[in-house]
Amino acid sequence: MTELEYLAEPLLEFGMGQRVEDPRDGLTLFGPLDTQVYGVRAAAIGTPTSLERLERWIASIQGPVLAPGNPVARPPFPGFEAALRTKWEPTPALRREIPADALNRALRLDDRHQRVHQAADLFVEPLLESLRQEETRPDVWVLVVPDMLYQVCRPHSTVEKSLRIPVERRLSPRYGRSLRNAPTLFEDINALAEAYEFEPHFHNQVKARLIGHGVAVQIVRESTIAYAEVLNAAGQPLRDLHLVVTDIAWNLATAVYYKAGGRPWKLGTVRDGVCYLGLVFKKDEQSGDARHACCAAQMFLDSGDGVVFRGAVGPWYSPEQRSFHLDARAARDVVAMATTAYQKATGRPPRELFIHGRTRFDDEEWKGFSGAVPQGTNVVGVRIQRTGSFRLFRQKKHPVLRGLMYAETPHTAYLWTSGYTPRLKTYPGREVPKPLLVDVHRGEADIKVVCQDVLALTKLNYNSCRFADGIPVTLRFADAIGEILTAGPTTEQPPLPFKFYI
Repeated sequence: MTELEYLAEPLLEFGMGQRVEDPRDGLTLFGPLDTQVYGVRAAAIGTPTSLERLERWIASIQGPVLAPGNPVARPPFPGFEAALRTKWEPTPALRREIPADALNRALRLDDRHQRVHQAADLFVEPLLESLRQEETRPDVWVLVVPDMLYQVCRPHSTVEKSLRIPVERRLSPRYGRSLRNAPTLFEDINALAEAYEFEPHFHNQVKARLIGHGVAVQIVRESTIAYAEVLNAAGQPLRDLHLVVTDIAWNLATAVYYKAGGRPWKLGTVRDGVCYLGLVFKKDEQSGDARHACCAAQMFLDSGDGVVFRGAVGPWYSPEQRSFHLDARAARDVVAMATTAYQKATGRPPRELFIHGRTRFDDEEWKGFSGAVPQGTNVVGVRIQRTGSFRLFRQKKHPVLRGLMYAETPHTAYLWTSGYTPRLKTYPGREVPKPLLVDVHRGEADIKVVCQDVLALTKLNYNSCRFADGIPVTLRFADAIGEILTAGPTTEQPPLPFKFYI
């Protein structure tokens, strides 16, 4: 190694065209990029206790929220209207109460699939009924879930033996899924089988069941908004969050504002006419074929808008190579959908299309990608991986700087997207920072420009309001989106905004 290069921290753009590094500074000083959100119309679903706690929490963030500790690394939250220049009233636009006893009973069922499905029903069915019957159309639905639901409604969770309620009848997951295409003559068994068509994961199942209805959902644990009231058996807070109350306020406020239709910020230094595409793969566990996987793509424009496209389900996974690859046709279809959406949004084809993936694209994939882009569009394939095989150590108090780049070759570089951050005057991590391996292995692009783009894309996560992530947004939510797409029966989905998946 002969030289390290420091890439300047990317700027974000906020209200009145002002640009700063930290999203919390930008919102506090200048407000959000979009100002056409005239009040957040949020609906809420939960038990009576959950809804009361939500309303108290929303009331508490109308003014400043302070926390002990370093105010530079964790800036105070100035209040919802002060930061986002619009109102979020504590009283929900629609309020749907779930009977606590019904939810508690569902959470104690000893069959994992039926437990999660019945718990999801209690939230999903009132929401869908409201869509059918109410004239009010909320911008976002907030689902407040008790911590016990979080504990027992995940794929490998179990209910404490003394609390279990035996189900009357159970099916094997494989048999239950098979009844979707080959139902029995008994309607009660067919109805029971529906619980086995979905992944036993509450968050993913709810998102999957609502995604076709165009509903933006924010799921919140009770202890997140009322940590001092949710206690363990010893009478202590189940989760002691007193040090991060400002983080919670920033994150939830920004996420709700984004899901209500507003962009809090956008990249301030991105080049015009650039489109970023992140490929998403998830093995389809319900198919019974180890090679079957679902493919999707996340597209991000220079404006900050994000769209998710669902691709084809097929034999994309190789157990031998432990990697995913599309055939030429599927690759062409995914990129064609993205470029068509880009042209519809901007009125012109992209000048540059960067396709991000975790593995190298093979010849067949690249043939499909290249054949789908309009003439004049420069398409570039970039492999991005977190690597622990190469690290830098400093004999100083702080680790290496975020933004350092080491170009190993003209097409390959190591980029530190985490590290000491001068604006925060600290390193928000606990171990020696691991760099990203950035490999331009298809097409032509300046490796420094690609690394600058990747560094900037670590600051486009609207689901949290932090200085930056360690992973670009094109890949940051790849696993989560894949899990939602495969959480239930495979159905055709039109391209949908990114906000419906996070």
